[in-house]
Amino acid sequence: MRKVAIYGKGGIGKSTTTQNTVAALAEAGKKVMVVGCDPKADSTRLLLGGLSQKTVLDTLRLEGEDLDLEDVVKPGFKGTRCVESGGPEPGVGCAGRGIITSINLLEQLGAYSDKWELDYVFYDVLGDVVCGGFAMPIRDGKAEEIYIVVSGEMMAMYAANNICKGIVKFAESGVVRLGGLICNSRKVDRESDLIQALADKLGTQMIHFVPRDNMVQRAEINRKTVIEYDPSVGQADEYRMLSQAIDKNTKFVIPTPLETEELEKLLIEFGLEA
Repeated sequence: MRKVAIYGKGGIGKSTTTQNTVAALAEAGKKVMVVGCDPKADSTRLLLGGLSQKTVLDTLRLEGEDLDLEDVVKPGFKGTRCVESGGPEPGVGCAGRGIITSINLLEQLGAYSDKWELDYVFYDVLGDVVCGGFAMPIRDGKAEEIYIVVSGEMMAMYAANNICKGIVKFAESGVVRLGGLICNSRKVDRESDLIQALADKLGTQMIHFVPRDNMVQRAEINRKTVIEYDPSVGQADEYRMLSQAIDKNTKFVIPTPLETEELEKLLIEFGLEA
């Protein structure tokens, strides 16, 4: 079973990218569990046809600790197994702790058991690694492969670099490695070249460039992944190529994060065309 975590700055399209990638893997016959590690609890919505899944923390609050696995794991597109960790009410408590509680409970209930014959577990994780709870998937070896969703915008690249610093910290004492950057295009000038250059500096690869396409929004409005909504369109093929690249990937590295000045130099070098 491969253990994958998808990180990236808030709003970069992590959840959409994760769900479409998982849908492509499931379409290809892979058995996948998705664990949403975002208090917004939107990491599995498209796989569940828009259903708002009750989170692990909400279930614990309402029903106590005497739970069955089926109370927190729901079947989604082509047999994917869907979990949402959830979080505290806004302004109260630490969302990172929710991830720790959720993953520990899943282990206790046997969610990772061999009987499910899982090929993959995907963790869709909020933001960059600034909080111990959000770092849990890489800190405690729950995830071994990290993919960072990024674009050619400064803050997305800054967050990606920050995440790499977290990977370095935990890679020294564990098995976690960076598998590559996923460029979720924002149509920035020379974006593909820029992210490829960033990947080179970090010692990794741009594992796929996902072009911007309104089909993604159209599918989301219909509460589906692109793979399910219209499997014949080009954007569905992009997610298939991304899933295949991850499935075949053998390049896992301890990254070499950049100083902020180096990041800014990259942006200037590949910057906005006149």
